[in-house]
Amino acid sequence: MLRQIRADHDARTLTVYQAYAPAVADAALQAGRFVPPFSFRRMTWIKPSFRWLMHRSNWARKPGQQRILAVRITRAGWEEALSRGVLTTSAPSAVADAAVHVQWDPERSLRGAPLNHYSIQVGIGRDLIRTYADEWVVGLTDLTDRVHKIAALVQGGRSPQAQRLLPPERPYEVPGPVAARLGIDG
Repeated sequence: MLRQIRADHDARTLTVYQAYAPAVADAALQAGRFVPPFSFRRMTWIKPSFRWLMHRSNWARKPGQQRILAVRITRAGWEEALSRGVLTTSAPSAVADAAVHVQWDPERSLRGAPLNHYSIQVGIGRDLIRTYADEWVVGLTDLTDRVHKIAALVQGGRSPQAQRLLPPERPYEVPGPVAARLGIDG
């Protein structure tokens, strides 16, 4: 399917991935939730595709994105975000007024090449950031060491071993009206 949400999820939660500067990640991991210097005044983008975030963060090597967190959120929160989402390709006025921005970008291979299907990125706006951080987030895990190990395996030509270390991702069903509005195949 061209546009389908693929994620690590169970009956109650879903994992999204985010890349942060060390100071933000350390504070969040110590507190067990997002706290300053995490910014509650700007949009935060969450991504259920691990490989897409690895491409975006250059495997945790991009400045300000050296730490990779797996953020476990409630399915209720995820579905609320999707229900409030507006595609970034919509009319500029609709995007400007949206609490949540949604965009589709090419999924990536382990080596970063674009694939022939898309991954969803969800931008949680300022009006929902506190809800995201205080109510939706139920767990934070630092994946940075695992990311570096996977990257080293890929760099060393050992992609099958790297593949086995990837988090599991499988299709996530979205209710019909929301799926249609967000361009999700189904």
